[in-house]
Amino acid sequence: MSPFGPDSGAIRARLDAWTAARYAARLWDKDHTLWSPEPVPELTDRLGWLTLPDDVRPLLDELAGFAADVRHDAFRHVVLCGMGGSSLAPEVYQRTFGNAPDHPELIVIDSTHPGAVRDVRRRVDPARTLFLVSSKSGTTLETMSFFRYFWAEAVAAVDDPGSRFVAITDPGTPLERLAEERSFRRVFPAPPDVGGRYSAFTTFGLVPAALIGVDLGRLLDAAAGIAAATRDTTEAGANEALHLGAALGELARAGRDKATFVTSDSLAAFPAWIEQLIAESTGKDGAGIVPVAGEPLGPPTVYGNDRVFIYLGVDGDDRDADLAALAGLEAAGHPVLRYSLDDRYDLGREIFRLETATAAAGSVLGIHPFNQPDVQIAKELAKKAMAGEEAAGEIREYAIADEYPLATAISTWLGSITTGDYVGIQAYLAPTEAAHDAIERIRVSLRDRFRVATTTGWGPRFLHSTGQLHKGGPGSGIFLQLVDSAAPDLPVPETDYSFGRLIAAQAAGDYGALRSRNRRVLRIDIGDDPDAGLGTVAAALGV
Repeated sequence: MSPFGPDSGAIRARLDAWTAARYAARLWDKDHTLWSPEPVPELTDRLGWLTLPDDVRPLLDELAGFAADVRHDAFRHVVLCGMGGSSLAPEVYQRTFGNAPDHPELIVIDSTHPGAVRDVRRRVDPARTLFLVSSKSGTTLETMSFFRYFWAEAVAAVDDPGSRFVAITDPGTPLERLAEERSFRRVFPAPPDVGGRYSAFTTFGLVPAALIGVDLGRLLDAAAGIAAATRDTTEAGANEALHLGAALGELARAGRDKATFVTSDSLAAFPAWIEQLIAESTGKDGAGIVPVAGEPLGPPTVYGNDRVFIYLGVDGDDRDADLAALAGLEAAGHPVLRYSLDDRYDLGREIFRLETATAAAGSVLGIHPFNQPDVQIAKELAKKAMAGEEAAGEIREYAIADEYPLATAISTWLGSITTGDYVGIQAYLAPTEAAHDAIERIRVSLRDRFRVATTTGWGPRFLHSTGQLHKGGPGSGIFLQLVDSAAPDLPVPETDYSFGRLIAAQAAGDYGALRSRNRRVLRIDIGDDPDAGLGTVAAALGV
């Protein structure tokens, strides 16, 4: 029996059409007409990811040598300063494989909240830490702010601070020039023809992976195997990556546009990477697939008819409960796709499968999968807020101390939820374990009560991930923005601003961008005590 029910016919027709149109061959020929009749920017020059599993092989010996030098110098930690495509794959590698014996631990910082920056500083000794400054453009505001903070810490700790820094960036960027001026230990160039969310197999992903001892050859072997099969399997129905792309695209067209990713324990970090890939690639022109990451499985009664479930499980993990729950969902009529991995290194295969499937789903939806046209608006409004200007209209903010106005606003916000919506919780807070747990309780309660998909994001991290979908995708998102006082604040050296001011401006810019696109958004200031503030919000929401 097909897992796609009444949508099986549309998926089969799409695959047959792709076979007749030689889709696989044209994809490898980098034929822009699969997405656009014209060779528009960020299309013909963003398909280098297709051949990365083979193209990066000559780099592996160099990366192994570099990693050996870092081990020789007895670094305890590697701190990656990055956002979005430059930080998500490395985080998946650390959380999936861990750091091998005698290799440094990787810590990713992608939050500008002063509490998050202080937390990383408390965990590391700058004298025994290697800092990776990762930015494709070489100008990413958050990344450069992290750099300036940790540079000052390194200057205070050692005589040669540049030896503690490595740049990963495209050739010719301001970051590359900065690295030369300050005598960075190394500069690793990234390929210009690969976008950030497709960069897991570029230096953005492979340098940190090598440093923590990931077997890069084994990871790339898994990717190369499915890459070759995808290239050479001309019948689209037998092409695993194209089959997934056709399913995601046609199910979204039929209303099942909430792609819910569930994994066994070994791959728990993977959906956060998938989330950026799908959201930023497909969420534009009023269309899009909403990736749902981290939402725990529930009974069939808590889901609407807008879901498709994709399960990735590693052999050897305890999967019985997940598989039983998925069987129940499938019996209730929900599409369920299952992918089994022999071991964690099959992650390389699934990365490539999902990259190809996402690009193919873009063909189904009629969108350009490699640009991000709606990301810039939040950045521009954040700059205005930093300069003290109004960020796209009045900000309507409710404080937890104002019980009646807050209760009224929450009632109105909840009353706007309709069938087919998704709730996005946007936390411009320090990403502590306690805050994570509180937000998870809120999301599950809202899902169960309203039968809607739920997503969560830490600001400003999600601006480089799902932010494109929020502004450019379908208008079915309803957003809860949570902010706090970001106290005590922390200055950013060599600048006239602080991390607290920066995250406040980013939250204001995002709020303004959402409002300018007529999105439903409720902003709550939880005050100086995040734990108590989130508890008050939860109670007001009826959790």
